[in-house]
Amino acid sequence: MKPFLDRDFLLNSETARILYHDYAAPMPIFDYHCHLPPDQIAEDRRFEDIGEIWLGGDHYKWRALRFNGVPERYITGDASWEEKFFRWAETVPATIGNPLYHWTHLELQRYFGIITLLGPDTAREIRNRTNEQISGSDFSVRSLLTRMNVRYVGTTDDPVDDLRHHKALAESDFPVVVRPSFRPDKAWGISSPGEYRQWIEKLAAAADMEEISTFNHLREALRRRIDFFDRQGCRVSDHALTLPVNAPWTEGLVNGVLSSVLQGNKPAPEDVEPFTTAVLEFLVREYASRGWVLQLHIGAMRSVNSRMTAALGPDTGFDSITDGPVALKLAGFLNRMDREEALPRTILYGLNPVDNELLASIIGSFQDGSVRGKIQHGSGWWFNDQKDGMIRQMTSLANLGLLSRFVGMLTDSRSFLSFPRHEYFRRILADLVGGWVERGEAPADMKLLGSMMRDICWYNAHEYFGIDAVERE
Repeated sequence: MKPFLDRDFLLNSETARILYHDYAAPMPIFDYHCHLPPDQIAEDRRFEDIGEIWLGGDHYKWRALRFNGVPERYITGDASWEEKFFRWAETVPATIGNPLYHWTHLELQRYFGIITLLGPDTAREIRNRTNEQISGSDFSVRSLLTRMNVRYVGTTDDPVDDLRHHKALAESDFPVVVRPSFRPDKAWGISSPGEYRQWIEKLAAAADMEEISTFNHLREALRRRIDFFDRQGCRVSDHALTLPVNAPWTEGLVNGVLSSVLQGNKPAPEDVEPFTTAVLEFLVREYASRGWVLQLHIGAMRSVNSRMTAALGPDTGFDSITDGPVALKLAGFLNRMDREEALPRTILYGLNPVDNELLASIIGSFQDGSVRGKIQHGSGWWFNDQKDGMIRQMTSLANLGLLSRFVGMLTDSRSFLSFPRHEYFRRILADLVGGWVERGEAPADMKLLGSMMRDICWYNAHEYFGIDAVERE
């Protein structure tokens, strides 16, 4: 019987232990996609309570609390952070089998040096010990990042954002590179005309334009904002699609839809996909011309519980995996961009695990020899951000592509305590490859495999995103 969460947690062979401890663990963290608020990094925010830093905005934990029968008042409601923390402590023992059990205790160990298991009987002791440390000088958000050896953070930013916090960070002596990522999903959010018109007005103001009333206006506004983001060091875009789009469209159709929506009319269902396709095609061409990376997150069905979404708003834990056709439209869209020589470096994330082999096979059809791993099968995302999900994604990539060219893990998180997820991933990766060696499926060549570990954990992403030159150790 192995001890829980010891030094060799998840490492089930000597080879795995060597690959993790000697090669993967020492590498810095390149977190190229997350939802950390840049204002809190720029201001070097300090939290006052473990409940606030641990439970605020974390819909992973919120879902678990609801599973455990905890009333909403103690999740997103007006209960105190102390009350919310104790409800979380009551829930943690029930999360065995869920990655939250591992993440919770990894975070207690890595940030607070606490090896005591969290539960109702230890909640007060752990709350007192963590809050005592949070009040210290080394628990500001910048300290949390540097302590975990984070070197790069890619935030997620709306085209209308002024990026003033990124500017301040770029001009500071903070050693972690914090760069924006362009997230223009609202540019095709025509299904909610009122919200769309409000966002279009903000976009026009941000782009210094009198109005946006035509598709040409919309393209010009987005182009100006892309140029602005580019000047602030942005080299990455990010998009969420419920399912891929690839519908024929005309300028007349798109102009008509835009005009109607801006007058407050809901678009016809059959007009949404052509409009989205038109906007996305334009954006992808712009990214390609600037050498940006395109990220496509595919397969999230948002806000499926309309009652709770109406009460709490979006991104509060009521999303799920969707199913539906992926291959034809995704391959068709990528093919159209490739035919125009306008397909940038692209990362495809699939939320539905049944699409793993599908995505891994499609990316192999659009590698062109210009960049190693130009089209990437993105890491296990959201509901796949756990041991089985990571193994499935990496195994499909290894079987159908090149795992050695994978750009590795990201947190996709809103929490400053989430960086042990990189450790979690690295341990799973080392155990996966170590298992191949133990079974005679890969050579026991530590120079070869150690280099592969370092590449996946750091060098591949550093090279792929082209942030700065880096010398290999």
